[in-house]
Amino acid sequence: MMGQIYVWDRFVRIFHWLLVAFFCISYLTGEEEHWIHTYSGYAIFTLISLRVIWGFIGSKHARFADFIYSPGSIVRYLASLTTASPKRYRGHNPAGGLMVIALLLALFATTLSGMKLYAVEEGKGPFAGEITVTQRAYADSDGDDDDEDYADKDYKDSHEKGYEEHEDEDAEEAFWEDTHEASVNVLLLLVATHIAGVLFSSWRHKENLVKAMITGNKKSSD
Repeated sequence: MMGQIYVWDRFVRIFHWLLVAFFCISYLTGEEEHWIHTYSGYAIFTLISLRVIWGFIGSKHARFADFIYSPGSIVRYLASLTTASPKRYRGHNPAGGLMVIALLLALFATTLSGMKLYAVEEGKGPFAGEITVTQRAYADSDGDDDDEDYADKDYKDSHEKGYEEHEDEDAEEAFWEDTHEASVNVLLLLVATHIAGVLFSSWRHKENLVKAMITGNKKSSD
């Protein structure tokens, strides 16, 4: 009987399935349940931040050093999938390792752009302070000059400045909204590719990789 070896530590497995859960929640609540979408986004950002840390201090197969391969290695692995005996890896294979990095980058881009958009639209979140400080500084400077001789000029200047500031905010909101939407689309494409890759690799290697991410165990050898 084929032996088993413990590969995926508890942190990696919990991280993976929590990420799946919060990703689904974020996607399903993107248009309606704003507060749920926001806090699930915070949860995702926290998870991927912890995963990056774990990539340096975690167990052997959880570390980036174990699954970051050269482009040549990735190409050779993909080519081996067309042969009768594709090369097996205990941890992430070269294509899987590349997907992990791509997913982490896409998740960072999506959550960061989401938080920036939340700050611009609602004035809330970790980046809200940037907008609040700017607005407060403008309000303070607007009230410093009480000279009646310049009241009309000050009003006109402040009105023009306020209009320009409003235009800047609209442009910033549009930028972060477009960035967030583009990041989500890239992320969805990567997720679909990841799922297809897992299913294909499971078939080619005759091993249930989804089950391995639940139990932590993989085949010890061919």
